[in-house]
Amino acid sequence: MRRLLGFTLAIAFSTSLFAMHCPMDMAKIDEQLQNNPPEDAATLERVKELRAQGEELHNAGKHAESVEALGEALDLLSANP
Repeated sequence: MRRLLGFTLAIAFSTSLFAMHCPMDMAKIDEQLQNNPPEDAATLERVKELRAQGEELHNAGKHAESVEALGEALDLLSANP
């Protein structure tokens, strides 16, 4: 019984951590787009798509998927010379 309770609490806690992580990632993306946008139009468009997808997933409560999409956008921005 204790293991089940511990597992349930761990899942609930990790979900809330993902929920808090999404807005921070969106803010990082917004800041980088404003201060140092990619020169390549295709990369810029992809980052914007991923940013919008991440926000949509976050609002739908799908935080793990949101973090994944936002992480991909951040990776594209970090590869920006």
